[in-house]
Amino acid sequence: MVRVGDNWKCPYYGHAQVIAGERFREDDEEFNLQGWKHGQPVLVYTLVVCANNACRELSLDVALGTFKRTTSGTEYSGPGKSWTLLPPSSAKPQPNCIPQPIRDDYYEACAIRDLSPKASATLTRRCLQGMIRDFCGISKHRLVDEIRELRERVHNGRGPLGVQPDTADAIDHVREVGNIGAHMEADIDVIVDVDPNEAQVLIGLVELLFLEWYVAREARADGLANLKSIAEGKKSQQQVRSKTTTNSLKRND
Repeated sequence: MVRVGDNWKCPYYGHAQVIAGERFREDDEEFNLQGWKHGQPVLVYTLVVCANNACRELSLDVALGTFKRTTSGTEYSGPGKSWTLLPPSSAKPQPNCIPQPIRDDYYEACAIRDLSPKASATLTRRCLQGMIRDFCGISKHRLVDEIRELRERVHNGRGPLGVQPDTADAIDHVREVGNIGAHMEADIDVIVDVDPNEAQVLIGLVELLFLEWYVAREARADGLANLKSIAEGKKSQQQVRSKTTTNSLKRND
């Protein structure tokens, strides 16, 4: 649980800040409910409003604990369970330069990370395959073949701009983990689990590649376009001045 004065990063856009009292509330509600084996249930609510003017979003966390009456007084125990209600997932807003189907897979992978980490890993796998096909222009029947082709292109210096040599290896690791959810094991009694933290690591790779591939390409294109615009503007100014000087000389003659 966070407190006033703590360093806090907004889960919506990642704005770092110190929690101030006017933007923070924590309260609890004890339920007069008898018979639960753990004791008297209590819900603790924590609300934080982002201080950044471009965000101002609300974060809401709920924790379930218990109150127990003892000879020495009331004891609080918990939380036994906790949930983040807002934002609805750990997904970060992504720009429109990333294709909508890829963004949709990413948002869904984040949304079900805790509920079904294996399904989240499978969606992350599909998300990366979509990125290879869209950004790298490589499309084959199997993801493993696409990764092999990407690795060969990068090794031979023919890889897409922004794709680093270690990227193909990282994507291949995601493919292997994602296969756990995408393909049934030959021995159905062998269960390989993916926990939420591992699923988040895979999601983190997608977020990294969003930045290194799509966002960087967009920023580069914008920067070059601005440079071209400035150069053309200076050239136009030079032509106008040159024309003005020529006309002035003609009038003096």
